[in-house]
Amino acid sequence: MINRFVLNEVSYFGPGAREVLPKEVKRLGLHKAFVATDKDLIKFGVADKVLNVLKEAGIPYEIFSDIKPNPTVANVKAGVKAFAESGADFILAIGGGSSIDTSKAIGIITNNPEFSDVVSLEGVADTKKKSVPIIALPTTAGTAAEVTINYVITDEKNEKKMVCVDPNDIPAIAIIDAELMYTLPKSLTAATGLDALTHAIEGLITKGAWEMSDMFEIKAIEMINRYLETAVNEPQNPEARNGMAVAQYIAGMAFSNVGLGVVHGMAHPLGAIFDIPHGVANALLLPYVMEYNAESPAAPKYIHIAKAMGVNTDGMTESEGVKAAIEAVKALSLSIGIPQKLHEINVKEEDIPALAVAAFNDVCTGGNPRPTSVAEIEVLYRKAF
Repeated sequence: MINRFVLNEVSYFGPGAREVLPKEVKRLGLHKAFVATDKDLIKFGVADKVLNVLKEAGIPYEIFSDIKPNPTVANVKAGVKAFAESGADFILAIGGGSSIDTSKAIGIITNNPEFSDVVSLEGVADTKKKSVPIIALPTTAGTAAEVTINYVITDEKNEKKMVCVDPNDIPAIAIIDAELMYTLPKSLTAATGLDALTHAIEGLITKGAWEMSDMFEIKAIEMINRYLETAVNEPQNPEARNGMAVAQYIAGMAFSNVGLGVVHGMAHPLGAIFDIPHGVANALLLPYVMEYNAESPAAPKYIHIAKAMGVNTDGMTESEGVKAAIEAVKALSLSIGIPQKLHEINVKEEDIPALAVAAFNDVCTGGNPRPTSVAEIEVLYRKAF
């Protein structure tokens, strides 16, 4: 079997890492930045932390902030047009998964205009050219979009989240600067942190997992367990913020290359239809799907999840390890205020059959370690309801 690993060309880590921007822009021979971010990051001064570095270095830029939390086909088309008119030669993505995912789609379409309808990018698109150079600075510790070959765009016409997988979209440079995350609200810190945990756990047990990916995912689980609660409750804690920033990147390194599973398959239609934040959907569903996937070849890995979550697993049987892992995840979720039932986030019971069909057809579901069906996914939604 041949396994592939695709990562950024260069990544920087640590509070204040944004200061390397001018050096890297010069090294790559770039001249003008197309800054893709969202209006809230501009409003609350987070984007300014990066823009000030550009100003001091005399690097010109143009801002594109028409980005939604669940970015749409229309967002992307507007971004492609704005980039073409800007005269920029690289994209500077500042934000969470929404800003970085939008940037990936803009960069890919700009250099591969045959995909300008956006919807043809769904799945594994056969693009021929690398994206416009992207320098990504995440402002949340969750999606790991800065290191993945995946991005998600909502097809608003069909109420569908399109998962796009393309090695040509990976940012040239990732700058993981925890100082950009200090003002993230508690609720978003919690949701994005559990998103990262979902990536790590699904990446560990997915059908495509292997020794190298396992190494990263187990370390990510361990670090998320160590730092997330502190990051939620002490948002200015540099150690916790940086720990989470690094942990989510580590999780992304692996899941980007081995795939995910039915948690993401079920979360995507929740975001597309109800506009539920992706991290909240993943966090809520994770324990229910872990219980379901305990009846799969991945079950022996649950004891490693439990250990990484701080459980003393000495002498545990496999079944005890499964129970301990699920309980540890539930406990962390409860401790940081994640909703536990779908009805709490305004999902209607009558929508479940349609959600199950959409989840079954999601590209992530194919990586699940336990073969599933529309009927079984519907049961899972009802358990979570």
